[in-house]
Amino acid sequence: MVIEEAVNGRDDMLIDGQMGDQVLPSGFNPNFLKLYYGIPLLKLRFQSKLFPYGDIFRWMSYGNDGKHPACDKSYFGRRELSFTLENDIYLRFLSFNSVSELEKGIREKCPFKIDIGPVYSVDPSKRHAYAQSGENVFKPVERELIFDIDITDYDDVRYCCSGADVCLDCWPLMTAAIKVINTALRDDFGFRHILWVYSGRRGVHCWVCDGKARRLTNEQRAAIADYFRVYKGSENSKKKVSLTGHALHPFLVRSYTEVLKDLFEQTLLSSQQIFSTEDKCEKVLEMIPDESVAAELRGRWQKRSSCSKDDINAVRWEHLKHTLQSGRHKGQGLRRCVEEIVFSFSYPRLDMEVSKHMNHLLKAPFCVHPKTGKYTVHLSRVCVPIDPVHCHEFDPTTVPTLSQLLQELNSGGMGQEGDNDWDRTSLGESVRFFRSSFLEPLLKSCKVELLIFEEMESAYNSKLQQSKNSMTW
Repeated sequence: MVIEEAVNGRDDMLIDGQMGDQVLPSGFNPNFLKLYYGIPLLKLRFQSKLFPYGDIFRWMSYGNDGKHPACDKSYFGRRELSFTLENDIYLRFLSFNSVSELEKGIREKCPFKIDIGPVYSVDPSKRHAYAQSGENVFKPVERELIFDIDITDYDDVRYCCSGADVCLDCWPLMTAAIKVINTALRDDFGFRHILWVYSGRRGVHCWVCDGKARRLTNEQRAAIADYFRVYKGSENSKKKVSLTGHALHPFLVRSYTEVLKDLFEQTLLSSQQIFSTEDKCEKVLEMIPDESVAAELRGRWQKRSSCSKDDINAVRWEHLKHTLQSGRHKGQGLRRCVEEIVFSFSYPRLDMEVSKHMNHLLKAPFCVHPKTGKYTVHLSRVCVPIDPVHCHEFDPTTVPTLSQLLQELNSGGMGQEGDNDWDRTSLGESVRFFRSSFLEPLLKSCKVELLIFEEMESAYNSKLQQSKNSMTW
């Protein structure tokens, strides 16, 4: 008996061997998802489970797991989760008090998507009972600072794909976004516990999990989001970026010199063929505020060029840079036009509203994206963490899919009792990275915070008792 038979409805037999050369169908199948969550489909000799329930619980608890005297035992139970079920049925304000409750809830509902919301002042599943009291006690009190970057927002500057489709020619835009935002969060704001996650389809998510980040107000979140706000153009705007002021902010200088300039000149020029057609050239020329300069370049490019088709993008870019930076033209706005063009094509485009509000939900790591695009037909990829240090090596087309994981699990035979099922699949590397590079350092930091809080509380209680004793005397 093999998993392929299970997902096709034969649920009365045992898995008792390897699949041999049989290959699971690649299409999304809800039964694949049940096996991923560890929902029994068969009378199994062993129960497979790939979703890392315990790791998600430990992360979302931030040390408030009942094992420390100073911990808040209600913390995880006040966290909102939402499930998207089959046929787009949406369940919000779900809560669970333990990892066993979380696992039971997911197994019972088998959600196609899991979203994580804020920690509220009270249990979100009981919000209506508190609302009847007439007091506004139900409100978010903690939430990770989050960023959502979707490659569809770059559709006006990428020519290889559009919509939900993504390929290795346009994915470097996501790589650049990770590098720019991650460096700023660490160096400019001092955050340490940052998790980057592939969205499973067409972008990346960022979770900033430091205590000071989780306790930011909406106004403070908006201020941080606005710090990154450079791309301000609408879909119909000809000029997307305006870099004003006597000198560029150091953050923008660093982003340009360390990431964006090389990305544009060494990757995007050729991969997106930015100057290969008249329409594409016009798009760039429209960003030049002096029409006489644009006309000069247009006339030069319209003449028969002696350069080969392969290097026409680089040659025309050098023409543009030389013309704008030669000093011959003194028109207003020309001084930073080269940088503005580079920023327009390559600077991170954030969904600002996601970052500004505590009550915004975001897809959970390690859940599965059932929807696909043209280049990922029938593939349901897992939302795996991305190492920001080596993000240039990340390939979204090789991220594990549901069918691939189950194929690997079944081909590997039965593991020993107590083994982690993901260690027998390509998901194991992602879980181990999540633990070693993010979760373990985060929990050590949380433990220190709890110890400090406990010491402060003990010192306060001691002084309070001394004061009472003094008054009694």
